[in-house]
Amino acid sequence: MQLIDSHCHLDRLDLTAYQGDLRLAMANAEWHGVTHALCVGIDMVNFNKVHAIALQFANIYASVGLHPTEQETPEPSIDELIFKGSLPKVVAIGETGLDYYRCEQAPVWQQERFRRHIRAAIALNKPLIVHTRLAKENTLQILKEEHAAQVGGVLHCFTEDYEMAMRAMEMGFYISISGIVTYKNAKDLQATAARLPLERLLIETDAPYLAPVPHRGKRNEPAYVRYVAEAIAQLRQVDVSDIASATTANFKRLFKVVI
Repeated sequence: MQLIDSHCHLDRLDLTAYQGDLRLAMANAEWHGVTHALCVGIDMVNFNKVHAIALQFANIYASVGLHPTEQETPEPSIDELIFKGSLPKVVAIGETGLDYYRCEQAPVWQQERFRRHIRAAIALNKPLIVHTRLAKENTLQILKEEHAAQVGGVLHCFTEDYEMAMRAMEMGFYISISGIVTYKNAKDLQATAARLPLERLLIETDAPYLAPVPHRGKRNEPAYVRYVAEAIAQLRQVDVSDIASATTANFKRLFKVVI
């Protein structure tokens, strides 16, 4: 059985249990059936480290982007995103999107940043990794206005409603479920995970954040994507190998990789 962690931040892992060695963490992931991972960039300053990890490991890919809430680093131009997005093993643009959780009004600067990322993705013909929180309508609107359906992508760590998932899938997007699906109070997300078309489903850890049960509140790592797959399998009343096979095939198709 092959599992893929479609969204994690390996440059930010707590490696204390592995003597500071990412190789040991990835070996543990492989022991749990997690053969590949996508190390997602969330700021431009740290991109070189993200990219170096992908170059070091044959089974790790990278993305480039600036997280919607990040304000401490310079804004990337479209040209910079295109240049870095063209580098070897960079398979996607993002993490990008909209996050209104701590904003009373829709911030224009987030929307402008999001549009630049979409335009870079289209120029590169590479998919988008989209973060969306309390910004359903604006997220869908900008994806439509910027013709993001040309490249598609994934709504990562999805926690919105099923209607948003359907509208995103109509534009060619996949829906990625994180360890939140294992939380007892995540009833709406669990219902969504049970209904999503299998051919549009991805799984992720978002490590080092959002560790699934039974590790909730502790450090997260790629090995734990297995708990996400098992939870979804239980919700859908199928074997976990069915979730593994489908999400692995979806990852390869979306990010255009041969595994």
